[in-house]
Amino acid sequence: MAFCTSCGASLAEGVVFCSSCGARAGQAAGATSAATASAPAAPLEYTVEGDNLQIARIKLRPGQELYAEAGKMVYKTANVEWQTRMSGETLGQKFMGVLRRTVTGESLFLTYFRTLNGAGEVGFAGDYPGKLYPIALGPGQIFLVQRDSFICAETTVQFGIQFTRRLGTGLFGGEGFILEKFTGPGVVFIHAGGDFVHFDLGAGELLQVDTGCIVGFEEGVNYDIQLAGGIKTAIFGGEGLFLATLRGPGKVIVQTMTLSKLRRELGGGRTGGDERSGLGAITNLFGSED
Repeated sequence: MAFCTSCGASLAEGVVFCSSCGARAGQAAGATSAATASAPAAPLEYTVEGDNLQIARIKLRPGQELYAEAGKMVYKTANVEWQTRMSGETLGQKFMGVLRRTVTGESLFLTYFRTLNGAGEVGFAGDYPGKLYPIALGPGQIFLVQRDSFICAETTVQFGIQFTRRLGTGLFGGEGFILEKFTGPGVVFIHAGGDFVHFDLGAGELLQVDTGCIVGFEEGVNYDIQLAGGIKTAIFGGEGLFLATLRGPGKVIVQTMTLSKLRRELGGGRTGGDERSGLGAITNLFGSED
């Protein structure tokens, strides 16, 4: 009889994953980095459907596994098994996973999905009107996204965090000090508000974006903030004191509706202009506008 090299539980003949701990059969504890560095067994089959609140319909074949943010699943077929657990195989990896997810504001646990027999299907969606977008990452390719945008990913994709390099960017950039970091290979699905606008910046090309409207960008893109023109424009222009600046080369995704804008409109907190005033931006240094 075969036994799991991670937890020691007995394994039935021909199984791919341990039913006790979820580790891949034949994979020793601590071998996560080697597993995640390998390419997915087969291309992930999926479709993104809908308009204002899209859903990702993902077909799983035997041997394929996904992990998702808790609460993002909409449906699954009966032969898809799900299990909520901490990420990582060793105690140290689990602790680091909890630490990363705590500082990003995500739930402490991830939910893993795989089929028990034959092909299965599972659907995921965001929590508010917006778009879903799949990002296909090559081996070692890195993409950075705003907090709370993660939906699900293949288990070959590594989920981490990256701190902004400059104090001003963290204070005024609209994304905070921490960005979520995904490293390929594999597909990761993200969600943000409104519609998405895609840019492919050339070397040295500069894009100025309203703070908070950045969804994500490739690792090679330089992210910073700058004053929004002169003092009069900054205070009375209705766009806030600062603009986020992105300098290529690399791909950038921008959203047309932020969650804070949606909350402000639904809550009747709009006081004039399309955005917060410059004075409001100053007061927001001492308290979130959300």
